[in-house]
Amino acid sequence: MDMGNQHPSISRLQEIQREVKSIEPQVVGFSGLSDDKNYKKLERILTKQLFEIDSVDTEGKGDIQQARKRAAQETERLLKELEQNANHPHRIEIQNIFKEAQALVREKIVPFYSGGNCVTDEFEEGIQDIILRLTHVKTGGKISLRKARYHTLTKICAVQEIIEDCVKKQPSLPLSEDVHPSVAKINSVMCDVNKARGTVIALLMGVDSTETCRHLSCVLSGLIADLDALDVCGRTEIRNYRREVVEDINKLLKYLDLEEEADSAHAFDLGQNHSILKIEKVLKRMREIKSELLQAQSPPELYLSLQTELQGLIGQLDEVSVEKNPCIREARRRAVIEVQTLITYLDLKEALEKRKLHPCEENPPHKAVWGVLGNLSEIQGEVLSFGGNRSDKNYIRLEELLTKQLLALDAVDPQGEEECKAARKQAVKLAQNILSYLDLKSDEWEY
Repeated sequence: MDMGNQHPSISRLQEIQREVKSIEPQVVGFSGLSDDKNYKKLERILTKQLFEIDSVDTEGKGDIQQARKRAAQETERLLKELEQNANHPHRIEIQNIFKEAQALVREKIVPFYSGGNCVTDEFEEGIQDIILRLTHVKTGGKISLRKARYHTLTKICAVQEIIEDCVKKQPSLPLSEDVHPSVAKINSVMCDVNKARGTVIALLMGVDSTETCRHLSCVLSGLIADLDALDVCGRTEIRNYRREVVEDINKLLKYLDLEEEADSAHAFDLGQNHSILKIEKVLKRMREIKSELLQAQSPPELYLSLQTELQGLIGQLDEVSVEKNPCIREARRRAVIEVQTLITYLDLKEALEKRKLHPCEENPPHKAVWGVLGNLSEIQGEVLSFGGNRSDKNYIRLEELLTKQLLALDAVDPQGEEECKAARKQAVKLAQNILSYLDLKSDEWEY
């Protein structure tokens, strides 16, 4: 159809489609829940566009009918995606874990800032467990789930950091007011800052509806202005004291800006993160070594050089900065396990080769343990090559084989020999580690 003579209904449908397309990134990246204001706003816009599409007169023409149908389908697709993002099972899981964190903060932290005794070990352990569970929530690469996980982790890690910082710094402050008249004002500001810490935590965790980030930010900025106006008469210790309090205020202001930071793509999408890129580089080389080892015709010749290189990869992973990010920490932990498992496989292969070349007299229990170790070496080779998930038949088969080896070790009677006891204990630990590694490989986690 000539664009200059395009039917007005077609032009209107194209205009609506452009409007729908413009909000698609917001829908794809929506990380909230169905009761959020932004959800209702997006739902309202898309529903309005559906009504607009429905009101376009097709005049019974087939091409206009098809255009209207396509426009409606695209809008309905986005509405469905919005609903799925808000109600995804893993999004609900993230929210439920966050509610646990809220309950913990209400019970342990709000009383602490209201004059309670101290932060308990129970809180520290509880918050660490929550962070670990959030880190393990699967996102399947969905932008919305990655954002939701990152938003939640950012808030809870901030709370953990505020508490740790407060507990560490508290003993060094405040200075005595006898030192200088300005110290009284700094002490007063410091008391306000301590109260503000509790308010920031409550705001981050959504357990305080009486304060807003904007108002608290203005209050904290006002405290900095008050401190800047103080005359410290060139006294170094007072200047340092003031600087410490200002630094504390700036940290709290940084926490209040977390929401904006969490919306930026570089924050929640770690694909281009410098630390993650280093980890991926190590894993790439590790996979090349694994492939070379599993396919080698004469592996004993490779043992020494590969072991040395793999130890070097462990060193590289130790140098990776986790940037206070639990997901990067978890990615590094998994990479270390991957490399360490390959080192263990090499060590066992080498030990079995040496035993074959230098046979010696052994009692039956010790021989039985070595027999199991031989089986474990073969199974570990299969586990290293495994690339499926827990529903795969091969996963179930490997799990059963490893369980059988554990039962075989359990049946070995060391007959009181300490050396045999130690060998059996090491073999049991190896079998359990291979099981754990199989589990880790198949849990479909991603950063």
